[in-house]
Amino acid sequence: MPTTQFEKKAFAFLTVLVTVHAYVFYSLYVINGSTLMNLTGADSVIHAINAQGGVYMFGRMLPIWAIILIEFLFAFCLECFMGSPCSFRLACKIFNPKETHHMIFESAIICATVGLMCPAMSFLAAWFYYPYYNGFSVITLLANWLKLVCFNFPFAFFTQLFFIQPLVRTVFRFLFKKKDQ
Repeated sequence: MPTTQFEKKAFAFLTVLVTVHAYVFYSLYVINGSTLMNLTGADSVIHAINAQGGVYMFGRMLPIWAIILIEFLFAFCLECFMGSPCSFRLACKIFNPKETHHMIFESAIICATVGLMCPAMSFLAAWFYYPYYNGFSVITLLANWLKLVCFNFPFAFFTQLFFIQPLVRTVFRFLFKKKDQ
């Protein structure tokens, strides 16, 4: 797949672009949607978010576009500096890329990436969405982190393995057609 540094960054950009939108939707609609609607009395999640003035992050209400931008920037940096390089090395410790079928090797990379990125991004989200209005407690932060990992890991595993990565790889192949293939 990606061979040059530019291609690696482009692949990470595409992955994070799709992933952040999926997670914001999952977090707001699937996990917290009914709570938001009950709190505001709204008939839809988007109306509930608008009624409360945005989404709670960093101790204040921010618009959804700001949430997506902040999460995108952090996820992209984490993916470029930790997720991609470490997951490739982890997959290489188990499989030889030259002897292993490419689908098995790519699946190993995806699983390693989820195993690294899900706890890392959940930890950042535990800080981002911490209920600072109640004061700060390390125990609460760690409990929120564990809760987020438990919610996010199954979603991350299945969406990355069966939806996001196949989509990103198809788009990437379309954008970066190799002349030798």
